[in-house]
Amino acid sequence: MTTNPDADPWEEFDRLKPAAPDRVPGHPGGEPVGFGFRTGVRSAKVALGFALYALGLGTTLVITGSVVFITRGQWLLLGLMMAIEAVFVYAFIRLARQARNRRSAG
Repeated sequence: MTTNPDADPWEEFDRLKPAAPDRVPGHPGGEPVGFGFRTGVRSAKVALGFALYALGLGTTLVITGSVVFITRGQWLLLGLMMAIEAVFVYAFIRLARQARNRRSAG
């Protein structure tokens, strides 16, 4: 940093060499933009823990709903609950993959 008050503040940045290319296009620094990384969670363990929590909560709700729909014979809604569970599992897989990628990059 210069002590001259009349110096151009951007001059020091002009002297820096270019940064490495972005790992994620359009996001400087290459930070992943998925769960837990844009929002400030920096630990892969925290991100994976939240993914497990979300999967457990979603699965519990789906099982509860499935039991209710089976006892009432509402097979269409049971199918809907199974589709919702498939979405929970898919989301868990994606979140776990992002956490694993974060762990290997960090």
